Amino acid sequence: MPKISKNIRNFINLPFNEKSLFLEAIFTLAVMRVAILRFSFKYLSRKLHLISSNDKCKELSENELKVAIIIGEIIEKSANHTPWESACLVKAFTAYKMLKRRGISGCLYIGVAKDETNKTLQAHAWSVVDNNNILTGKSYQNFKILTIYQW
Repeated sequence: MPKISKNIRNFINLPFNEKSLFLEAIFTLAVMRVAILRFSFKYLSRKLHLISSNDKCKELSENELKVAIIIGEIIEKSANHTPWESACLVKAFTAYKMLKRRGISGCLYIGVAKDETNKTLQAHAWSVVDNNNILTGKSYQNFKILTIYQW
């Protein structure tokens, strides 16, 4: 059976709340991809608050943390099915938008690391809630944190 049929079947079998989150994530990923291409980072981050690396993200209730983790997983799954590139910054801003709509606080991290293979710098963005990285893409441990924004 073709892959598209399997993906559609998997989507149909999702519970309603996960279907709606998946569709919201796809839409928000698209909006954030266009926004990143169209606007400056300064403009996009204007409603975020710059914090120091000594500050911590706000603690969440058990239910808020559970919702945030589910949203992170849905964003990762959705990003794998977009016809456009949904890189780490797009996913991090999508997490920010989706969690903020639900009143869930978090932090958006921007970091860099040196790629020893070709001697270049790599940038990475990830979202953290209650000291948990909710985006499961590339590991962030090797990245030096440049800035942290809180919402």
